[in-house]
Amino acid sequence: MDRMEEQLKNYALQCEEIESQLSEPAIMSDRSRMTELSRKHAELLPIVQDYRQWRRIQKEMADVRELLHSEDPEFADMAKSELKDLIVGQNEIRQRLEEYLRPKDPNADRNSIIEIRAGTGGEEAALFAGDLYRMYSRYAEARGWKVEVLSSNSTGLGGFKEIIFMVSGKDVYSRLRFEGGTHRVQRVPETEASGRIHTSAVTVAVLPEAEEVDVDISPEEIRIDVYRSSGPGGQSVNTTDSAVRITHIPTGMVVTCQDEKSQHKNRARALKVLRSRLLEMEQQKMADEQRSQRRLMVGSGDRSERIRTYNFPQNRLTDHRINFTLHRLESIMEGELDEIIDALIREEQINHLKDVG
Repeated sequence: MDRMEEQLKNYALQCEEIESQLSEPAIMSDRSRMTELSRKHAELLPIVQDYRQWRRIQKEMADVRELLHSEDPEFADMAKSELKDLIVGQNEIRQRLEEYLRPKDPNADRNSIIEIRAGTGGEEAALFAGDLYRMYSRYAEARGWKVEVLSSNSTGLGGFKEIIFMVSGKDVYSRLRFEGGTHRVQRVPETEASGRIHTSAVTVAVLPEAEEVDVDISPEEIRIDVYRSSGPGGQSVNTTDSAVRITHIPTGMVVTCQDEKSQHKNRARALKVLRSRLLEMEQQKMADEQRSQRRLMVGSGDRSERIRTYNFPQNRLTDHRINFTLHRLESIMEGELDEIIDALIREEQINHLKDVG
């Protein structure tokens, strides 16, 4: 716990320095500075209080261990009992300290835009894209989140070549951020008469929702085209030019939206997706520049990375990033994702603690 304790010592020193500053007349007369220091003190105080308690328990444990070898058996038993209680208290505080020091994702509290696209596998991949959309929708429903489809390109058999949707609610991005990557499915397709198992792939991207203040897009940077929306097979589903295609000229990024009958609504949705993609691109660039932080992550976040296999004949799901396997694929496809998501979060915490401790 050397590096972890060093970090906690720094917090304690910062807290003491702030407490000293808060008592200075010049600071007390400066409302904005007083507010800033008070906020920082309130953030540090719970951490520092636990750290001080941790140190007290460490000292008490050292004292009690000296009594374990007492010649009086009754006294030695009392020391053993007290040591057990101290260890329990120490573990509880350690868990809290580890949580304090866990890196906080700046996007953790944001909503998410999820993009699911069919990859290799033709119609079977499109059908699985639809299955993943339903899986995430059911998971969102169970957690009280809201799902809103922003754009979709469906196929005749009920699958999706692409579907983009927003998930809104508490802790959405912090729970769903590990879902980005390539999801592989192994099963007998509905369209397969001979019963052969096929392997198909679907890519998932999880973007933190970007607000206008996060990404500034000037009118000169985009080209907006409008056209008539179409459904499966290319047939027209609208008699007006309500579909919108936005091209971000500096990056060449293209976003289309045709689900709404209103051109205005489609334009707003397409801009929302574009902002989120640009925010993700900028944050990915920063992460690539900070290579030392990459090893703290579970997976690279690259949507080309194969992260998970869904094997239907064996009712098995395997997450390749952490070598985690569950034999209850049916319930997972019904939205019961907490066990796998919790395992991914724990692995990231372990990686971080190895780095700081």
